[in-house]
Amino acid sequence: MAAEQDPEERAVVRPLLTDLYQATMALGYWRAGRARDPAEFELFFRCCPFGGAFALAAGLHDCVRFLRTFRLRDADVQFLASVLPPDTDPAFFEHLRALDCSGVTVRALPEGSLVFPGVPLLQVSGPLLVVQLLETPLLCLVGYASLISTNAARLRLIAGPEKRLLEMGLRRAQGPDAGLTASTYSYLGGFDGSSNMLAGQLRGVPVVGTLAHSFVTSFSGTEVPPDPMLAPAAGQGPRVDLAASVEVWLERVCTYMGLGVQDPHPGERAAFVAYALAFPRAFQGLLDTYSVRRSGLPNFLAVALALGELGYHAVGVRLDSGDLLRQAQEIRGLFRTTAAQFQVPWLESVPIAVSNNIDEGELARLVQEGSEVNVIGIGASVVTCPRQPSLGCVYKLVSVRGQPRMKLTEDPEKQTLPGSKAAFRLLGSDGSPLLDVLQLAEEPPPQAGQELRVWPRGAREPCIVTPAHLCEPLPPLAEARALAQLSLSRLSPVHRRLEQPELYQVALSEKLQALVERLRARGPQ
Repeated sequence: MAAEQDPEERAVVRPLLTDLYQATMALGYWRAGRARDPAEFELFFRCCPFGGAFALAAGLHDCVRFLRTFRLRDADVQFLASVLPPDTDPAFFEHLRALDCSGVTVRALPEGSLVFPGVPLLQVSGPLLVVQLLETPLLCLVGYASLISTNAARLRLIAGPEKRLLEMGLRRAQGPDAGLTASTYSYLGGFDGSSNMLAGQLRGVPVVGTLAHSFVTSFSGTEVPPDPMLAPAAGQGPRVDLAASVEVWLERVCTYMGLGVQDPHPGERAAFVAYALAFPRAFQGLLDTYSVRRSGLPNFLAVALALGELGYHAVGVRLDSGDLLRQAQEIRGLFRTTAAQFQVPWLESVPIAVSNNIDEGELARLVQEGSEVNVIGIGASVVTCPRQPSLGCVYKLVSVRGQPRMKLTEDPEKQTLPGSKAAFRLLGSDGSPLLDVLQLAEEPPPQAGQELRVWPRGAREPCIVTPAHLCEPLPPLAEARALAQLSLSRLSPVHRRLEQPELYQVALSEKLQALVERLRARGPQ
């Protein structure tokens, strides 16, 4: 029997997930005898997403996996032969069959790093034909991952550190690959977990989930559990008929709430009992299938209190409709008074989870002072990035055979910076980022405490800066997540704020600025 394929391999991007013009350029390079010319490309973006002043670098893990497995299979080459001119030299296709990325070097920002416009997320060097073929897949892998991570980081900044944020957007994602990417990189950006089991299996993202309304509505109340007996949590003592205990508690709860025992929906109660029997240590009630106050709450309390007699504590309730903030406050109030009435103090702090099309505005409302919401599930607003669907990354040639290359265009914003470069982040005395400096790779690195003459992007005059510190040379998913949160905590509040932030400065060294001006003056050659 053949060995089972590594599940991660199924997530690898294939070489032909690219644009046709990459293949036509490859043929052009090969015919010109330039396929093996050493070249370097940089992958970066021009504007921060969502009107903010920062982004998070992400997708490196996927890029490395793609590069390690990059090979054109026979079927790939046969397809290329069908779309390229029929008189293409067969030797070109033999060249393609032999390609891999063993001669490619990638320098990258660590996953979770803060990144700003114009600063390369990836610097890719190697044979010209190969590194050209890598353009589209790398843009695809880095752009969406970084966008998702940044979007998640914004939502985390709004929520603050105490609220639990759960990504629940797989069913809203633009396809299964986007769903896996969103679940992975929303976790990197600061979410606490995901409903996506594949992200848990492949990427180690904590997975979470309970039950849907369909589970509740599937019960009518006439069902009899095949085994309603439940042993105490401590393992000592006789088993108890949970369904019967729930009916006893229902009468007490309804009397306390001023309801008739006929008011709570029997099917909902049967669903809660069935779930509690399956998950006595993780019972959570979905309250809004019928009526929160007249059905969901009394049914939940009856089951939770019956479980409590056996030493089990319910782990939460969830709301998925209505005014979530107001309902959470009312539920917390009832939990507190019920806890006092029945002398069960653990009930006071049962977490309240909410979901239902939550965007940045609604999230800000749900986390305001005095909110009783503890857990927030977000779907479409994190995985589809509705405020900005693309980061707009680009992949530009900066050198060939050691000679700088620069794109000159009528649009100054689309001009590129020539030459192989190094990036340094200068820090102020408080450890917060001051500015990023791009310089030619051959220049000596800046030193802490020494004056540095730099040219901020778009400025007409240079300025002098004196960094107090330098970041270490740009260095498992959980570590990237921790780096992202640490990086954001160190970013100045004027750059971290989500609306109308001050733009973070990226500057050029004098030598790089001089090269730019020299190539501009020379014009197209």
